Amino acid sequence: MSNQIELRHYRYFLALAKDLHFRKAAERLYISQPGLSRQIKQMEEDLGICLFERHNRKVELTKAGIYLQKEIKDVFKQLDDITEHAKLLNDGLDGNLKLGFVGSAMQNVIPDLLLKYKSKHPQVLFSLNEMDNEKQIQALLNREIDVGFVRMGRVPRGINAQSIFEDTFSLVLPKDHPLDESNFESLSQFKEEAFILFESSFNESYHEKVMQIFDHSHFSPIISHQTVNASSIFRLVEKKFGVAIVPTSLKLGYNMNIKFIELNNIPQRTTLQVVWNNMNINPVLNSLINTLVPEKN
Repeated sequence: MSNQIELRHYRYFLALAKDLHFRKAAERLYISQPGLSRQIKQMEEDLGICLFERHNRKVELTKAGIYLQKEIKDVFKQLDDITEHAKLLNDGLDGNLKLGFVGSAMQNVIPDLLLKYKSKHPQVLFSLNEMDNEKQIQALLNREIDVGFVRMGRVPRGINAQSIFEDTFSLVLPKDHPLDESNFESLSQFKEEAFILFESSFNESYHEKVMQIFDHSHFSPIISHQTVNASSIFRLVEKKFGVAIVPTSLKLGYNMNIKFIELNNIPQRTTLQVVWNNMNINPVLNSLINTLVPEKN
């Protein structure tokens, strides 16, 4: 590779590869359009690679350009992460961990984890972001978060997964509903009532597990509403739009006119998993995983 190639050339390349428009990329880079065109042309000549196909009013990546874009984005992401960690060390901190999580994980697992981890690693910062399962997996693959807490049946190659908490399911009813733990016998008592559930797109494997609960009770539910948010489900139940089935841990942290009946006599359970990317180079990631999964040591 020519000694004339510098990091800025790769940043110019990534900007043009994203916009596929010289003027837009040049404006974003705060350089002139002819200047960007010269830099890209010189880069191609120095590398001996054609990166873009230029048409009258359109720019397209070549096959080599598509490959270089993907690999260089990963390299720059690693470089940004290394620089961020160096800045934290310079400020007297040990590092930063970005966590994604489904809402139910915040009720008990994550607060307990933070307390346990912080007692041994007080100089590590945490960033927390509630996300659905698929967004967490994508964020892990893009290295936008370090660790996720999901409820999924399968994860893609390159993602590690470890079960850390098994939860029962509970019925959610309006506070004044005539059925409660004293007179509850089986879910079939609710076969004529409307159910409010998490959307299947939110988590297909979780949705299938809930459908198995109804199969186990020998009826198909009347589904009146679906949403991705637990508080929305609880609010709809509170307003008597229907009843719901949720992981039992979700009953913590909410103060509404609703009540729960734990379905502890059914075989179905929902499992919370911690997930992380095999290729993540964050220096403090292993210490967090070892806190969650001691047998990994």
